[in-house]
Amino acid sequence: MEEPLPAPPADTRDADTKNPSLTPAERLAVLVERERVARKGSKGSLDERMASLAGALRRARLENAERSAAVADLRGAEIARLEMLSDALAPVLAQVPRECDIFDVGVAPTEQPRLFIDQIGFVEMDRDRRTYRFLQDTRHGRVTLCESDSIDEAVEAITGYIAHRLIEREKALAIDFASGGAAQTLGVKVAAARERAKARDNDPSPAARLRRVAAFIAEFFGAAAFFALLAVLATWIYRAYFLN
Repeated sequence: MEEPLPAPPADTRDADTKNPSLTPAERLAVLVERERVARKGSKGSLDERMASLAGALRRARLENAERSAAVADLRGAEIARLEMLSDALAPVLAQVPRECDIFDVGVAPTEQPRLFIDQIGFVEMDRDRRTYRFLQDTRHGRVTLCESDSIDEAVEAITGYIAHRLIEREKALAIDFASGGAAQTLGVKVAAARERAKARDNDPSPAARLRRVAAFIAEFFGAAAFFALLAVLATWIYRAYFLN
């Protein structure tokens, strides 16, 4: 008859923590010490730790590249949506008078892509990359004129903005007309003065030539007298202060 196998040794690890004679603080100390010993025994060699770090670095680079690609794709999608809005605005901009140059519509592919209508009005995408936000810079801060995910609504809002800007331009021109054309009159006077000066310089008559020669001689002798006076003054200062 075969002898029975000996019983496996009892695991005393749980017995230490389940001992009723130990206080809760002592049981916690036993568990902390056991965890420290387990970590110390599972560190491995230096090569293994370096290989693990290299793998972690590779995974981090891949994740960073994937994240960068996702950001680039989102930025490309924003630019594409703004270009679609620009194409939808083309028929409206074709009706703007040719002499009006206050509108310069174009997509700026910056870090935050924007569709500029003029120098103070622009469109950008919201955080969801689907909603158009039409903004305007004013002296009281930046205000939102329209916020919608529909191209038609954005085009309607921008069309109204362009109409108001054209009315403001007409008012500015009307003010100049009501003031008697002061700006235009001033411009005409300046242009006439330039023409007279140019004609006087290019006058081929003997009297005009004589005047130019006399002016040159006067300027020459005036400059000579000035430098002579400076020379006399320098000589007097030298004799009065340096020779003694």
